[in-house]
Amino acid sequence: MKPALIAPSVIAADFGYLRGDLARAEQGGADMLHVDIMDGHFVPNITFGPDIVRKIKSLTKLPLDVHLMLSNPRKFITDFYEAGAANITFHIECDDKITTALHEVSTFDCKVGLAVKPKTPLSAVREYLARIDRLLIMTVEPGFGGQKFMPDMMSKVEEAVAWRKEGNFRYDIEVDGGLDKWTIWPAVRAGAEVIVAGTAVFGQPDAEQAIRDLRDNAAQAVAHLKSPDDPSPKV
Repeated sequence: MKPALIAPSVIAADFGYLRGDLARAEQGGADMLHVDIMDGHFVPNITFGPDIVRKIKSLTKLPLDVHLMLSNPRKFITDFYEAGAANITFHIECDDKITTALHEVSTFDCKVGLAVKPKTPLSAVREYLARIDRLLIMTVEPGFGGQKFMPDMMSKVEEAVAWRKEGNFRYDIEVDGGLDKWTIWPAVRAGAEVIVAGTAVFGQPDAEQAIRDLRDNAAQAVAHLKSPDDPSPKV
């Protein structure tokens, strides 16, 4: 297995000190930044739009993993691409036609992903797996940070791994919600490769150490996959 990629979630950053927080994540070794976009309709919260994403992009060299929690993501695909998104992920549960939205993202120099809420079966995305670069499995109900990790979502991760192998697909598997240095164990062991962590990074006094802890625990989780003894922490 490849080492897990760490994607600190900007929603957990201090926006009064955004430049400093982004620098902490970058200097701490983050692989990308996860940017949650919420419209107050698809989920019961509102975050920010393309202008703020453009500002974030101007403050970091890290690629931006943009997660559109929007009822109609097609209206904003061009705006977020032009704002600096390296990856645009939208939800299978959105109101737009999925094949059209996937095509529109793929016309840009930008990776495309699909996200699945906890209550949505993974089968909802199966027909689109050949067309995506990233599959985001939500491990909390989307809309707010700081929620408790849902370990029962790991069966979806395992299923996504099996389907990828079966179909020889290219997507990586991302998990988002309640991830920290403890819950990263079951996530990575199930097959997650991109770990979104908000308060587990930005809520810590030492972001570099927080990212190192995530990496170390992810590596240990993988190492113990082949071990007959399982000393993994209990979630």
